[in-house]
Amino acid sequence: MIPLVFHPIYSQLDLPVRHRFPIEKYQGIYDALIHRGVSRDWFHQPQPLDPIALQSIYDPTYITQLCNGSLDPKAMRRIGFPWSTQLIERTLTAAAGTVLTAQLALEHGKALNLTGGYHHAFADFGSGFCMVNDLYLAAKTMLQQPGIDSVLVFDCDVHQGDGTAKLAQYDPAIYTVSLHGEKNFPHRKQISDMDFGIAKGTQDAEYLDVVDSALHLAFVQARPDAVIYDAGVDIHINDDLGHLSISTAGVLARDQLVYAKCAEYGVPVAAVIGGGYQRDIDALVDVHLQLFHAAGVY
Repeated sequence: MIPLVFHPIYSQLDLPVRHRFPIEKYQGIYDALIHRGVSRDWFHQPQPLDPIALQSIYDPTYITQLCNGSLDPKAMRRIGFPWSTQLIERTLTAAAGTVLTAQLALEHGKALNLTGGYHHAFADFGSGFCMVNDLYLAAKTMLQQPGIDSVLVFDCDVHQGDGTAKLAQYDPAIYTVSLHGEKNFPHRKQISDMDFGIAKGTQDAEYLDVVDSALHLAFVQARPDAVIYDAGVDIHINDDLGHLSISTAGVLARDQLVYAKCAEYGVPVAAVIGGGYQRDIDALVDVHLQLFHAAGVY
């Protein structure tokens, strides 16, 4: 049994018509897994984080203003969502889901969250649909456990994990690797421990070579005791925001490479689904499902 983490609130957010964020996909992934015969017993439901607990890791003023709705309107526009109590509840639950996924991965060797990858959130501001950096938070949680002295955050979302890179900049126990579109958001990149800029139009073979090389180097350099994997599918050829040309088979092969490397080193891995921005939700769900197929969920 591979632990899966999901809460219906992942897809419960009222957004303006034609908003760019595909909020329906999380429930869609859950429904598709159930349809494929995955037992509901595999699923764990997170409870929202306490904002007070976040203030020891992120800027207390930012967290307070975010949660009580007093954040500057310009700061909310940078995030990309209209403020609501529903948004905050969802944010705190989604981040809790990644923390729970990390804990379950340490117990079971592998676990997957049906959301996560909010890597554009910094200590004192949010950006690009990200308000609380769940990847950094989960890494810090893992490091509290005996025998976990180094955590590798391996980020394959097409957009650079700038917030994660900045948060972990002076934290030698968290090793950040980002494989991302070189000419894509964010315009101003941060410096990860390793950055791999991918050219527009890159196809499967070249991309998978980079993934393979990055994994090898990351494991040699970081010698991680645990891995957090951001499996963004906005690298897909049909993604509206990705600008790469990776097929569904290429996405599956990438995810298989990551899992295989973790298995080779006997390292637990917590996976999140990351970004994906096709308007066709069914098609988008199908690409995200490759992560679960690669993991052996179905």
